[in-house]
Amino acid sequence: MAPPQSPGAGAVSEAALPSSSSAATASTSTATALPTNYLPPIVKNDPARTGFDPQTKWWVNYFKILAGQVTPEGQFHYREWRTTANEAADCKRCEDWRDFALQHSPTVRFLREKIEALNGRLDKDNVICRRCPARLTEDGEVHRQSGGFSPDHGILICANEVRDRTHLEDTMAHEMVHAWDHLRWKMDWTGDKDLKHAACTEIRASMLSGECRWARESITRGNWTLTQQFQDCVRTRAVISVMARPRCKDDVQAVKVVNQVWDSCFSDTRPFDEVYR
Repeated sequence: MAPPQSPGAGAVSEAALPSSSSAATASTSTATALPTNYLPPIVKNDPARTGFDPQTKWWVNYFKILAGQVTPEGQFHYREWRTTANEAADCKRCEDWRDFALQHSPTVRFLREKIEALNGRLDKDNVICRRCPARLTEDGEVHRQSGGFSPDHGILICANEVRDRTHLEDTMAHEMVHAWDHLRWKMDWTGDKDLKHAACTEIRASMLSGECRWARESITRGNWTLTQQFQDCVRTRAVISVMARPRCKDDVQAVKVVNQVWDSCFSDTRPFDEVYR
């Protein structure tokens, strides 16, 4: 993050992340979360329209889905219904994976040390696993998130969205880059002063966390393009994140802001020496 694009260059870095365990709502800065007032109206389930009826047994709805008697909208509501029922088990699994990453992941341990060097602290007390409800909006889009960072609470890991231990490690690394940026510079998370701050930290988090490496893009997301795949992934995810900021007017502004900071922020791998994952 070199000037002039870097957020708050030269700011003091003595601020510490709090140890509060109330990070259940710490999703306002996540790469994929969209504020409720930004979205079109949320679609609620109507069993007569969708075929999914939460008043019946889960296996009845499951076989209705297999028989093609439930619409895609109904399948979304079914999935959300099941994640609610499985919340305790999902959170327990997430916490086990989190504890493993904190102890054994080279990336997580490195970032944790660098955050501690800036007088911050991230551990199981403020890296919290919770269920994160997805949103289906009237435009047909499904909005999910896998995690989030809040300067006041810590890191949120969405237990119902992390697919495996590697996915959780990528999510933690993404949010820990945000935490490091927050401690290293004075970040404007909401864009009240400058959306370039948000764009820069999102570029860096997607670049350094491993979420845009070739295997993740090709196998998980089905993007088999070889040319500029890594850069395209980082840019796309940064644009989506900037669009989620309340001060961002539209996708045109988001693309413009990302382009303005791209060269300096994409080349900034701190606190790593290079792109590790």
